Amino acid sequence: MKILVTGGAGFIGSHTVERLLSVGQHEVTIFDSFNDYYNPAIKRANLLAVERKITIREGDLTDANVVLNTFEEGNFDAVIHLAARAGVRPSIEQPELYIDTNIKGTFHLLEGARRTGCKQFIFASSSSVYGVNKKIPFSEEDPILQTVSPYAMTKMAGEQMCSNYSHLYGIKAVCLRFFTVYGPRQRPDLAISKFTRLIEDGKAIDKFGTGDTLRNYTFIEDVVDGIIGALGHCERQGFDIFNLGGSQTVTLNELIEAIEDALGKTAVINQLPDQPGDVPITSADVTKATRYLNFHPRTIIGHGIPRYVEWFHQMRNQGLAVC
Repeated sequence: MKILVTGGAGFIGSHTVERLLSVGQHEVTIFDSFNDYYNPAIKRANLLAVERKITIREGDLTDANVVLNTFEEGNFDAVIHLAARAGVRPSIEQPELYIDTNIKGTFHLLEGARRTGCKQFIFASSSSVYGVNKKIPFSEEDPILQTVSPYAMTKMAGEQMCSNYSHLYGIKAVCLRFFTVYGPRQRPDLAISKFTRLIEDGKAIDKFGTGDTLRNYTFIEDVVDGIIGALGHCERQGFDIFNLGGSQTVTLNELIEAIEDALGKTAVINQLPDQPGDVPITSADVTKATRYLNFHPRTIIGHGIPRYVEWFHQMRNQGLAVC
């Protein structure tokens, strides 16, 4: 199968590419802008083990011509769309950038698929689409009544575009709602990365609120299991949506304790009020993904955090600043 992975040099993308190469006779092309949202050298390091086995296309999703040329040259059977401008808080500051990349970029990819006959499309959505959902755990059947950040809005729009293209043009589209993915290669702007770096260096970490907010942290290997399962499901079905969440929901305080344990150091806390755009809890009902994607998240936070910390130290030893 010929597969295009957008954002293939990033955190989830690079792990997905490695798995694709290990599980089947796939021809993999990645499309990545290698932008400076964080250190591009980290993204290029993510590909060192596979760069001779894949095709790398460097470009921006907002450029319709570059995207279409990529499809015409690649003749893809499937797209795994992981590229996006990510993060709730930056999206509040730069909403137009998120609309351009996440909405227009997804549109350009769906158009490229339509115009070249690519019939399978996997879209990386987010648990943020649920907003302040009062029903716990979150189910794919829950009505989406109010998102609370531009980032979440762009992911909701992406899901709806996938639904449109599935209905109108027969593209088999699967949307995966990721719940706080973490592990080796995680983006440096995310909480686990920032906390690890600051605690290691003896600097204060910003803790917003009381620390009782709950997140369904999902280890990267478990998420990739779900992506591969979705690729198989995509071959058989039309439009569908799945939650991909972890095996446990933990508080911010418990997360900080796990990082302290892995580093053998105590955090210095800078206590701050709650942040706008944050939700009090994310909790995934993965019954549907378990049934149809054979998704079985197994990695608990106490096992996953040490694996991230090990990678963090390896990067520092190589002189790559994870910041």
